[in-house]
Amino acid sequence: MTKRVAILISGRGSNMRSLCEAMKAADFPAEPILVLSNRPGAGGLEYAAAEGIAHAVVDHKEYATREAFDAALHEVLSAARPDIICLAGFMRILTPGFVDKWAGKMINIHPSLLPKYPGLHTHQRALDAGDAEAGCTVHYVVPEMDAGEIIGQASVPVLPGDTAETLEKRVLIEEHTLYPACLRKLC
Repeated sequence: MTKRVAILISGRGSNMRSLCEAMKAADFPAEPILVLSNRPGAGGLEYAAAEGIAHAVVDHKEYATREAFDAALHEVLSAARPDIICLAGFMRILTPGFVDKWAGKMINIHPSLLPKYPGLHTHQRALDAGDAEAGCTVHYVVPEMDAGEIIGQASVPVLPGDTAETLEKRVLIEEHTLYPACLRKLC
């Protein structure tokens, strides 16, 4: 059975694109049924429209509380009936109540080798720590930030002279391979 996948984005949607491109394969057991953004101008929405994928915006700025935003997000997602929700550069912290409603069905990609460096500025933090490698992690979403069960990881070496930007570019290449592979595994 083909799994129905909703993808949440906040920006350009490069990981969303890698997921959608992978799901075009005849043998991929999932299909993108919705791209949802919290930002009306998110670049990834243009890709979804061009690909004929249903897309929507729930602008977080229109809600006074996180709970109100999450309730609106839940309503749109419930109407789409996804089997799996992929967070792909979705830059909002979700409330525990929302996360609990989708427990076991929501995954995220994070640009570090968790449990190292949850949150932001992961590449600079890896460089500042003198790490020999960096990478990315796909994990289940739980109420605690970047703390869910790990589904898969990919690493890259930290090279002499690396900056946060050069390291980010190499990690992003791995993200675009790892995330579709982990989604396939889950399906």
